[in-house]
Amino acid sequence: MTIIMTPYHVKVAAEAFAAGLFAQAGCDVLVQYGADQPQYDLIVSRRRVIKRVSVKGSQEGKWGLAQSYLKNANYRAAIDSWLSIQGEDIIFCLVQFKGITLGECPRTYLATPKEIAEKLKNECKGRGATILYEDHVWTDRAVGAGTREKLPDSWRFSIERLEELMK
Repeated sequence: MTIIMTPYHVKVAAEAFAAGLFAQAGCDVLVQYGADQPQYDLIVSRRRVIKRVSVKGSQEGKWGLAQSYLKNANYRAAIDSWLSIQGEDIIFCLVQFKGITLGECPRTYLATPKEIAEKLKNECKGRGATILYEDHVWTDRAVGAGTREKLPDSWRFSIERLEELMK
């Protein structure tokens, strides 16, 4: 049975799970408790490299990242506006609870803001989108009809991915 959490519970669970994963991967972790902290939720360090981590949890198969920047249906400008406020040393940790039952681990991904912006700009047949999808097929009524949006397998949380982003 899939557990449906409130948005608050999704944020708390995502941050706690992400902190645990980084610690398991050998990182020192500083936790900023309380949802909706400015710019980042965690600070992680590994081999003297320090990064800020913005944790985004979801139980819907997607993460709304740039929709508050959308004006006049200009998706690319919204993505650029979103990207412009992200720091150079930020890593996004995307935590997905969709289809996860109690006690199972959520699917987790790591990406830079630039990688996310590039992915968002290529969605919906290149028109761009403000929502990042884990795995989504556009319906016949959408601009992106017939196309599939899927996060790259290379974004999955792994030691290799973490080391790549901690350079």
